[in-house]
Amino acid sequence: YAAFIIAVAVLHIVNNLSIPTSLTHSYPVFSGATDAMTQWWYGHNAVGFFLTAAFLGMMYYFVPKRANRPVYSYRLSVVHFWALISIYMWAGPHHLQYTALPDWAQSLGMVFSLVLLAPSWGGMINGIMTLSGAWDKLRSDPILKFLIVSLSFYGMSTFEGPMMSIKTVNALSHYTDWTVGHVHSGSLGWVAFITIGSVYMLVPELFNKKRMYSESLINSHFWIATIGVVLYIASMWIAGVMQGLMWRDMGDDGTLTYTFIESIKASYPYYVVRVLGGLMFLVGMLMMAYNVIKTIGSSELDNEASNKEAA
Repeated sequence: YAAFIIAVAVLHIVNNLSIPTSLTHSYPVFSGATDAMTQWWYGHNAVGFFLTAAFLGMMYYFVPKRANRPVYSYRLSVVHFWALISIYMWAGPHHLQYTALPDWAQSLGMVFSLVLLAPSWGGMINGIMTLSGAWDKLRSDPILKFLIVSLSFYGMSTFEGPMMSIKTVNALSHYTDWTVGHVHSGSLGWVAFITIGSVYMLVPELFNKKRMYSESLINSHFWIATIGVVLYIASMWIAGVMQGLMWRDMGDDGTLTYTFIESIKASYPYYVVRVLGGLMFLVGMLMMAYNVIKTIGSSELDNEASNKEAA
């Protein structure tokens, strides 16, 4: 949490350095390729610290708490933290492959992105293996399902990111909906799921309730949201690969086989599936909102301790 707060603040300040010319106008310090490099140093590390470090902090607290087991490896958690902090700062140039950025900077971004796979998967394994000796709890605890499946999405998106940073893969994936699929496997599958599980754990504690209003509603939320995320990201992966292949396809005379608008037209069915997946995820969040409101408002769920205090 400290890394998330400090790093995001530093990133934001440096990225927005400018020279004021009046009360309402200023010129940015960076320009051209330097500006692009600074923007993606900021942009990707906003993902690395705002959408990764903070939520890993949640994972390292709530997963052991819910499983009632110690963290699988304390040493691995320390290595995970420092490796992530050290390596993530250098991954930004992988968003600028085949641009005006110097080739050495593009390659550096690719190499550090590939190295980043090791600490990311170390953290995922650490979280999942915390369930050693308590795997049976997954059958009956839907909150634990959210927490553990979020780690699966974390592992998947942190494998996909380094893979997409490889120049030959990036030549196909860049500017396509594959990138959209990758981002949402992280934001919906990892960030949202770990947050949902944490909120379901916190609400009864914060409002002195025995438990959430409906466990079956949590279970339904889990399955609807999971299917929704899978539909969303799978449709974007397929659409993205198709777009990349269509854009690079050339005829014997060296002209492009497809126009850009043809690739958009071919993507329509996948956009329909994307909408369906997004709606399913939204329905799940509405179910959660209902469950939380009913939990807070129910006097029947009050803890005995809080009843005695009231008496």
